[in-house]
Amino acid sequence: MNVVLLNPEIPFNTGNIGRTCVATGSMLHLVGKLGFKIEEKEIRRSGLDYWPKLSYRRYADFHSFLDCLPKDANLIFFSTKGLKNFRNAPYTKDCYLIFGQESSGFPYEIHRRFADSIYQIPIPGDVRSLNLSASAAVAVYEAARVAGLF
Repeated sequence: MNVVLLNPEIPFNTGNIGRTCVATGSMLHLVGKLGFKIEEKEIRRSGLDYWPKLSYRRYADFHSFLDCLPKDANLIFFSTKGLKNFRNAPYTKDCYLIFGQESSGFPYEIHRRFADSIYQIPIPGDVRSLNLSASAAVAVYEAARVAGLF
């Protein structure tokens, strides 16, 4: 499975997501501008001693990321603006779970181009959104369950 972060800003979120990727055997894809340096202690602190075990790749921008994908890649986007429930996403063992920037989500172009592939994690309480690392963990474990990975 693959977890994709587009322009991640907060090192603690990325570190926590990296730890989730190690736990699930997922590849982490860091796309675009990072709001931190990979070498910063904050990212390593949240990733604990698991960070050296993490498989990850860096891409200059979203187009570079897309250019590296197989032609039939299964892209699943997560956004508070998604109209479909994440439980109904077409998860597979090699899907790409894509998350937007913490402060602003996905740019308009992604919402327009991939509208049919954007899902939402329902939040019935009085909260605007979940933390990025919490959202990623929820999605990764649901995808792994549906795909029969464990």
